[in-house]
Amino acid sequence: MTSQAAEGPEPVAATRRSKITPEREREFFDAVLEQIGECGYEAVTMEGVAASTRCSKSTLYRQWKTKPQFVVAALRSRRAARLAGIDTGSLADDLRAAARAAGRWSTSDSKLMQALGHAVTGDEDLARALREALIDPEIEALRDILRRGVERGEIPAGHPALEYVPAQLFGVVRARPVVDGQYADPDYLVRFMEAAVLPALGLAATSPPPSSS
Repeated sequence: MTSQAAEGPEPVAATRRSKITPEREREFFDAVLEQIGECGYEAVTMEGVAASTRCSKSTLYRQWKTKPQFVVAALRSRRAARLAGIDTGSLADDLRAAARAAGRWSTSDSKLMQALGHAVTGDEDLARALREALIDPEIEALRDILRRGVERGEIPAGHPALEYVPAQLFGVVRARPVVDGQYADPDYLVRFMEAAVLPALGLAATSPPPSSS
């Protein structure tokens, strides 16, 4: 009797959690991440997300308990390698395509990372979720692009520049807002790829590089 009573609440909790559809959950996740990017992590509240998505705050608290848990779940829901579909058959063209793709989402990702910058220093779960959502999948996909180039014989496996390509591409995405006060858009990243990354790998760059105008 005692053990049955202790286990009793679990089915109820599971039933309550199941009431949120995947589509509705996506709305909640999109709302909290968008608000963090625009207002900063500290300014965002469960109550504010509830108001913007027209739900009761108790729904969010019942599902995720705390704001950090809610944000971690939202970040993990975004885990996807957006570079994974790139495979043109040419390493140089793959890297140009990767640069264009990274430029398309660099503004939103950079804003989110900047907004979470202080919060992640004191929350290991949040820091891990941020890396799993926005960094690790893209680095792995970029390494796959490089690996295919090696397998096709376009570049030697031991080429010393291979190791640094992920840091070059994603590093400049993070650094440009600090250095130039602008986000790294597709045009900027393709020009960076042509001027810095392809020559380092011994690959032919377009001449002249695309203009920024």
